[in-house]
Amino acid sequence: MHGYLNLHQELFYGPAGPTYRPSGGYARIATLLQQWRQQYPESLLFDGGDTFHGTRPVVDTQGEILVPILNELGVAGMTAHWDFAYGPAQLRQLVDQLNYPLLAANVYDQTSGDLVYAPYQVYEAAGLRVGVIGLACPIVDKTMPAHFGEGLRFTDGTLELPRHVAQLRQAERVDLVVLLSHCGFPQDVALLQAHPGVDVCLSSHTHNRLYEPFRAGDCLVIQSGAHGSFVGRLTLTIEGGRVTAHEHELREVTADLVPDPGLQARIDAALLPYAYLRETVGVTTTGLHRGTAVECPMDDFLLESLRARVPADLYFSNGWRYGVPVPPGPVRLEDLYNMVPMDPEVETVQLTGAEVRQLLEANLESTYSGQPLHQMGGYVKRALGLKAYFKIENPPGSRLQTVYVQGQPLDPARTYTAAFITAQGVPLRFGRERRKTGHHVVAAMRAYLEQHRPLAIGNHETFQVV
Repeated sequence: MHGYLNLHQELFYGPAGPTYRPSGGYARIATLLQQWRQQYPESLLFDGGDTFHGTRPVVDTQGEILVPILNELGVAGMTAHWDFAYGPAQLRQLVDQLNYPLLAANVYDQTSGDLVYAPYQVYEAAGLRVGVIGLACPIVDKTMPAHFGEGLRFTDGTLELPRHVAQLRQAERVDLVVLLSHCGFPQDVALLQAHPGVDVCLSSHTHNRLYEPFRAGDCLVIQSGAHGSFVGRLTLTIEGGRVTAHEHELREVTADLVPDPGLQARIDAALLPYAYLRETVGVTTTGLHRGTAVECPMDDFLLESLRARVPADLYFSNGWRYGVPVPPGPVRLEDLYNMVPMDPEVETVQLTGAEVRQLLEANLESTYSGQPLHQMGGYVKRALGLKAYFKIENPPGSRLQTVYVQGQPLDPARTYTAAFITAQGVPLRFGRERRKTGHHVVAAMRAYLEQHRPLAIGNHETFQVV
């Protein structure tokens, strides 16, 4: 959901390029759930995580604004990723207020070695015992800011999955095994192919819109987009402990769905303190989105805004997947916060040319690794001030062909100044002399919009696949 409480714009891929239309919102999802539950009374609803983060009201309240809304939906369980953004203690406080559990078989206390959350839960539905194993996103303690996973250790599920499948099958005597995972689609497929025994995988993290289930061995895998713009339904026929038939629907949460009036009233009341986010702060003639992996207009705009405020040779941001689009037309303050809801301070760091190459190669490997469990999430790092030509298919450390900085070949011995937002822009292991600039990214984007009315962003073509 990434924190989207209400109807919002969503990106769709059309024959002529990106198109946009409003989708989503918890009150419309509630209406859809009511319809489905009347048609399919024996049902279980799961949330794949990335719930307590992504929009300004959610970040501002550290997720608290969502608790009474989520408790109205009849969710059976969830797992997590960005939900750790306020630290493990705050996530525990949020989960303790929910009327359903967080499941994570791969999150351990660093000191005691104990599991932090229940690894699985057994549910009763249609006279069947349904065992659901949770896997939280394994990159929390590897690529996210350090406070996300403070005191915790995350694994990729390789050891845990087969152990808990056996426990559910043999000791719990379940009729169906479900994996609720935030590892990512390629990661889940790799796990399921290596460790059979799961019947259904509810996959998250990589924002795939799967209109048909993918088969990983005998397991049905579904993934249902992002931002709450879609809800996935999988209806199963089970005979003799086997799935003998299925029906799948990836349903867009369209604007014409009538929102549940009670839940909509609760959402409207919760958002009253955030009316200021509706202020128009600019106009764009370019549709701003993050729907492409190598480069996108939303982050081109973000980085141009940094360049207008902070002198540097290079500009970096993380290759985030979340953030709903802004179609051509008015830009509101909430659109800027949707792009970077944390509103971090811009920093600078000194990098040698050799480090720039290492940073880019590491990012390409984490994005495109031929070993799915080595992929660390997100798109290619967003950059400005450089042009890089690379081959996706090459082995780790050899993808970059040629790199130019400010129109000149990258000099391994030269020191470059890079401006960036969050440690995901330039990981801590690279560079020296990290300094705060006093500039925050939302203010920088707002100032850029005021100076460029209307906004027109061209494709910088920072990375070229060759």
